[in-house]
Amino acid sequence: MSRYVGDPIVFTGNAHPELARDVCAALDVELGCANVFDFANGNTFVQFLDNIRERDVFLIQPGAKPVNHHLVELLIMIDAARRASAGRITAVVPYFAYGRSDKKDQPRVPITARLFADLIQTAGADRMLTMDLHAGQIQGFFHIPTDELTAQRLLAEHFRSQGFDGVVVSPDFGGAKRARAMADLLNLPVAIAEKRRTGNDDRAEMLQLIGEVGGRDALIVDDEIVTAGTLCEVAELLRSEGAQRIRAAAIHGILSPPALERLAMSPIASVVLTDTLSLPEDDQGAELETVSVAPLLGEAIRRIHEGDSVGALFR
Repeated sequence: MSRYVGDPIVFTGNAHPELARDVCAALDVELGCANVFDFANGNTFVQFLDNIRERDVFLIQPGAKPVNHHLVELLIMIDAARRASAGRITAVVPYFAYGRSDKKDQPRVPITARLFADLIQTAGADRMLTMDLHAGQIQGFFHIPTDELTAQRLLAEHFRSQGFDGVVVSPDFGGAKRARAMADLLNLPVAIAEKRRTGNDDRAEMLQLIGEVGGRDALIVDDEIVTAGTLCEVAELLRSEGAQRIRAAAIHGILSPPALERLAMSPIASVVLTDTLSLPEDDQGAELETVSVAPLLGEAIRRIHEGDSVGALFR
């Protein structure tokens, strides 16, 4: 039994309203009414049209492009909810932008992920709900309760239902733990591509493959796909090592240009993504499949609202 008035009430910014509607459908509640738009001078306006006094408010806003605009939109929504006397405010950020900026890896650079966390808390959020952070330690940047969901089980179930039987491949050593988790869910072996990044422009030099893929199907697993440069280089490496049908899967499909063109020209037969971010309608020849995280987010929101365990979802 929740201590807040009524059912959970869900609002969305402009980053991914389709996901918010799907989450509400999973929760069997109506999407909250709000005006969220920009004035002619570029300033953002937010007004909740529903009474949210003492309500359990959930604001769904992934860090979609344009990232900075949608971040500010979320902050203003949080502030508006706080000033409207919401009982509790949960920022639901399925894709946490700036996740790669989690440490000082060069001189005189920021830790933007920490700044992002501080801004959300300062605006007035009481709780954070996110999915598959690029670096797990980002949870520690928050001083409010933070739940990190994972879509790995959803992806694993997708490939299990299709009878996938091959090798799970990590595109680098950093993703080896993620690939091992997926391989364990599918009861399959793992291979790791060793790479060396050459600068700050997402280019990487592929070096070697650790593991056997010859004569087997391969599934490259990553947390996000940005320009798909590394992913396509891994696919070429797998093909040169004798892999048969090559597929790829990631949680977050950022797909910045020229990602779709690269995927369409690569040996990758299909790419499976979740809908934490809105995916392009025109795939430009790349074979994209979508697994929805809306039911998972909906169940997590229900559990948070009713005071049940969120962690129990993954036991």
